[in-house]
Amino acid sequence: MTLRRLPVLLAGLALLASCTGEPGPSGAAGTIPARNATVAALLPEFADALPAMDPDTFLRLLAQLKGTPVVVNFWGEWCPPCREEMPRLVAAHEEFGDRVQFVGVDVLDSRTQARSFMEQFGMTFPSVFDVSDAIKTPLGLFGQPVTAFFRADGSLDFAYTGPIAENILRRHLEAIVG
Repeated sequence: MTLRRLPVLLAGLALLASCTGEPGPSGAAGTIPARNATVAALLPEFADALPAMDPDTFLRLLAQLKGTPVVVNFWGEWCPPCREEMPRLVAAHEEFGDRVQFVGVDVLDSRTQARSFMEQFGMTFPSVFDVSDAIKTPLGLFGQPVTAFFRADGSLDFAYTGPIAENILRRHLEAIVG
């Protein structure tokens, strides 16, 4: 190979690497502005940014959200009960999203699948990306979907496994709002 062809080859490889369809490791590319109840360093500003998080990072995010009630919903594009409950969560976020920080945790998906799901349901609360489904375990949560309600002091108030009914969702939102 001649030295003159090396820059062309490197430019071609860089272009090819940028066309994988997935954002970089952090997944920070987002297009839907998040409707957040608060600000925190680890809280995505775009609902569909889907930054990758491990359990330790997610626990740090929850610690940063102390002072604000939080609802965490674990969902996946592949999960029929998640599809069933998401319209209720989106409606609850519309009503309570200025007082309660909603955070989604997408599990066992690709970012492309997750973003398609988020667009389909009109999700404007931020979600993080947990491809290995590791975040639930340190929180003592199991199953899919799971919705967890945290008080403003950071303590877990209630967790529900399965597609959450509107009356249960509303009752626990009102409880953590105070």
